[in-house]
Amino acid sequence: MADETRNADLIIREARSSLVNNRDYGGRRRPVPQGARQIRRGHFGRKLRNVAFAVAGIWLGLSIIGGIISGIGFTGLAIGAAATVAAVWFLGQYPKLKVPSRADLNPNTSDVKALVGRTELWLESQRRALPAPAVKLVDTIGLQLDSLGEQLVGLDQASPQAAEVRKLVGEHLPDMIDGYRKIPDHLRYEARAGTTPEKQFLDGLQTISSEIDSVTRQLAAGALDNLAIKTRYLEYKYGDAAHEETPA
Repeated sequence: MADETRNADLIIREARSSLVNNRDYGGRRRPVPQGARQIRRGHFGRKLRNVAFAVAGIWLGLSIIGGIISGIGFTGLAIGAAATVAAVWFLGQYPKLKVPSRADLNPNTSDVKALVGRTELWLESQRRALPAPAVKLVDTIGLQLDSLGEQLVGLDQASPQAAEVRKLVGEHLPDMIDGYRKIPDHLRYEARAGTTPEKQFLDGLQTISSEIDSVTRQLAAGALDNLAIKTRYLEYKYGDAAHEETPA
């Protein structure tokens, strides 16, 4: 039983450690957070739907006109083709994906998971205005928000955990980035009281990253513990101890 307990404890440690994002992406292309990717996919899907409806409407209309006037001829086909090309081009361009503004990251929003997704998309729009070390941290935070979003499915919107997430991603994180961007570039590296605004900014992002990781661990703790308990039970029931030969 001692070995089984150690194995179960090892499972807990390994599962919890997997929640910590690797800050070195192994030289691979920058990963795009799932929340932002899903928002983009949804927008692209709506564009495809609009294009399909428009093209179907164009040719259905031409078919009806052709039935009334006994055919549309080459001119009608040319008009249909031109209208199709125009519809595909226009609806492929518009409406543009609306990147959430700072005002859209309202910590009082009812759906905390939707707030996390909007924050991911907003973070992506801020990357170009940030120094390279901050960009790396922001990318890491984006991936952490993915893990956090998965844990928010089914979470009571009125729970203390939901309120804490709202504060983190809808207030503290965007406020810190906005505050840094308001500092003139030549003052960001100026030493004050033994530090610089850039270092303070990076330290603040690191603190937020650690806090997001901590909240994610808290929300996932129940699932991790349940997995360890089930594994411990299976090892007890079907492990080596259960199959030891009975002495003759």
